[in-house]
Amino acid sequence: MFENLQDRLGSILNGLTGRGALSEADVSAALREVRRALLEADVALDVVRSFTDRVREKAVGAEILKSIKPGQMVVKIVHDELIEMLGGEGVGIDLHAPAPVVVMMVGLQGSGKTTTSAKIAHRLSTREKKKVLMASLDTRRPAAQEQLRQLGAQANIDTLPIISGQSPTDIAARAVQAAKLGGHDVVILDTAGRTHIDEPLMAEMADIKKRSNPHEILLVADSLTGQDAVNLARSFDERVGITGLVLTRMDGDGRGGAALSMRAVTGKPIKLIGVGEKMSELEEFHPRRIADRILGMGDIVSLVERAAENIDAEKAAAMAAKMAKGKFDLDDLADQLRQMQKMGGMGGIMGMMPGMAGMKDKMAAAGLDDKLFGRQIAIIQSMTKAERTNPDLLKHSRKKRIAAGSGTDAAAINKLLKMHRQMADMMKMMGGKGKGGMMKQMMGGLAGKMGLGGGMGGGMPDLSNIDPRQLEALQKQAEAAGLGKPGGGMPGLGGLPGGLSGLGGAKLPGLGGGFPGLPGLPKKK
Repeated sequence: MFENLQDRLGSILNGLTGRGALSEADVSAALREVRRALLEADVALDVVRSFTDRVREKAVGAEILKSIKPGQMVVKIVHDELIEMLGGEGVGIDLHAPAPVVVMMVGLQGSGKTTTSAKIAHRLSTREKKKVLMASLDTRRPAAQEQLRQLGAQANIDTLPIISGQSPTDIAARAVQAAKLGGHDVVILDTAGRTHIDEPLMAEMADIKKRSNPHEILLVADSLTGQDAVNLARSFDERVGITGLVLTRMDGDGRGGAALSMRAVTGKPIKLIGVGEKMSELEEFHPRRIADRILGMGDIVSLVERAAENIDAEKAAAMAAKMAKGKFDLDDLADQLRQMQKMGGMGGIMGMMPGMAGMKDKMAAAGLDDKLFGRQIAIIQSMTKAERTNPDLLKHSRKKRIAAGSGTDAAAINKLLKMHRQMADMMKMMGGKGKGGMMKQMMGGLAGKMGLGGGMGGGMPDLSNIDPRQLEALQKQAEAAGLGKPGGGMPGLGGLPGGLSGLGGAKLPGLGGGFPGLPGLPKKK
């Protein structure tokens, strides 16, 4: 997501911050490059012009050019204008209406309306504890109604029983009535799409809107379509009147032009973005966090939210208890690797860490990718329970058997064992005597600084109980620690699992080589 733009803007702005003084010519040259980068990212031309004009107006003032760090001031202006272009503050789905709140999903065929409807229903039921009813109004596409029914069964969401022969408007009216009788909080109407915008489609949307009186009309658009998505949003808004946008396949779009243009062109907020195929892979769109990611400043708050969703609190507490005793076996290592996979893998986590976005190429060159995690887990699963508990048993004959069972070789097994030894040594150090052990001190100190209170395993914050205000405190703490500066690095995080040398000293203060609640991403020895 935004990889191309992130790389281009990162190199342009790093060139500015590296200089002691800036002239108007320097700023103008940099803005020409920024303009080119945005156009290559498929951002609408009028949006690019407006953006660069606003930045130039603020950046060429005498106050900026004569400031102590003019390059950083220009970066801050670009950052602030990016946030403004993306919509300022994040806007979620509005459920402030008498139940059942009707949410109408519109868009072209193939944009992902049906899957997104199920994702939104899953999100509302799990996060906000709402009782949701889904109804498919798509009577033309073969098995469209059956697809929604199956998605509902997978996510444990109620779906409207299918009655053949009913028109979309009749289904909409029946869905609203069924939601009232069933005591549902929200009803999601998955409407039909076309391969292109036409008059019958718009007339049908208008009829459904009249019959169901939706509180939210969300346009689902494929981010890969670029500027066509912007034109689509404008057309739907003029004819039907949309309240917000949902962009799908953002994980596959390295440019991000649609996301950057849509808010500015339509004035409608992007409410959600699809970042994967799984039910849980739907995120709220936060302009400030997206701007931070684009400029390589990381996204600590989203990382913590993802950790809170994916980390099993009981397992984390059991891990912390073992660490306090200085114990760490191969089963624990496998758990760590699985947690990393759940949080989006190494690439997903690195993209949210300040100053780490440019490390993907170095990681790939060193052979550290998400496939490596799968291979390492396969190696551990090919061992007996005794071998996982006591790796010292692993001699040549056992390694040969494990290599055959996991489809790897002895070198891969040796690398895994070396990584485990480094992590186990660190656990012993953290579980050492004196004031409850190093980990307790580190995690307790971090929790105290960020106002997260006590927590699991001797001072580790319990992420499952963090509320939004605490996350805001975490963001401020991260910025105060210098994590919001492009290329500023992360003082204190340690190395990465798998032992990469020479990737720089990006660290996070007080985490002792691990994420909160995810102990054990050790420093390279």
